[in-house]
Amino acid sequence: MAAKDRVNEIVSALEAEYPDALCSLQYPKDYELMIAVRLSAQCTDERVNKVTPALFAAYPTLESLAAAEPEDIEPYIHSCGFFRGKAHDIVYACRMLLSDYDGKVPDSMEELLKLPGVGRKTANLLLGDIYKTPSSVVVDTHCIRLSNRIGFVRDLKDPPKIEAILREILPPDKSNDFCHRCVLHGRAVCTARNPKCARCCIREYCDTGMQEA
Repeated sequence: MAAKDRVNEIVSALEAEYPDALCSLQYPKDYELMIAVRLSAQCTDERVNKVTPALFAAYPTLESLAAAEPEDIEPYIHSCGFFRGKAHDIVYACRMLLSDYDGKVPDSMEELLKLPGVGRKTANLLLGDIYKTPSSVVVDTHCIRLSNRIGFVRDLKDPPKIEAILREILPPDKSNDFCHRCVLHGRAVCTARNPKCARCCIREYCDTGMQEA
């Protein structure tokens, strides 16, 4: 099977298996997604979703978060880990949104990367989920694991390099949803320690799955 056809089959199979390719982080407002993603570093989405309702209830607007001091919000996010650094980045990113971007989350990689605490993974997620920007590739731990097991990359753990490779091979309009489905598939089937290849929907197209057959 041609490489392009194989990629399309994998994308289609994951679409069928996980029709709703939604970010698992819960957020009513665009800037709240930025905050939730920052909290998710070294932390589970499940924990973040337990923490953010109280944080956003106490600070219901971008202005209220920007007016806070980092130590004011530390108690709300303590259980997410690395809370001091995260609190600093959240407050100063909110201030920057107001001072430099008219209160809006920027719609370009270049501008997003200027915000405290925003790296390429976060920026790609914001571009893909908020603005539906084509070729947005979110390289998280699930994406890294699946990309290697499938055979899209070979023994590669470097997120920027994996991002560049996936951007070349994935259909631009499906890349963001593909990454969300990697998270869903990585949690349900292609787990870190014990992948369930026997019931994997992409087994016949996956290097690891075919070896296990």
